[in-house]
Amino acid sequence: MLAKDFLTIGIFALFGIAFIVITLIASWAVRPHRPSDAKLSTYECGEIPIGPAWTQFRVGYYIYAIIFLIFDVEAIFLYPWAAQLLGFKNNHAMMVMGFVDMVIFVAVLSVGLAWAWKKGVLEWK
Repeated sequence: MLAKDFLTIGIFALFGIAFIVITLIASWAVRPHRPSDAKLSTYECGEIPIGPAWTQFRVGYYIYAIIFLIFDVEAIFLYPWAAQLLGFKNNHAMMVMGFVDMVIFVAVLSVGLAWAWKKGVLEWK
């Protein structure tokens, strides 16, 4: 029975790969190919590009974005956690364990925020 299951998965995988390859080949064969300078230039919302495309950005932008994502994900986790915590009204041990888990989660994120603040990562220069 196990070999039959793997055979089914293998057949689906082969069909999936074949579909992708056939689609890519068909789109490559049918597409028009008329390159021009306008088509090969960098598109910036209809504006003529100024300067090279390979410019360096300050690493602070990326760190600021990562810190924002971390706390955004934390906010997303807080709602289902609170909803689940309310479901444990009759089981106090699970309620305490869930609360302690979230305190640890927020504490770890707070330590990371304190570290970033101390390093000056959040200062916009």
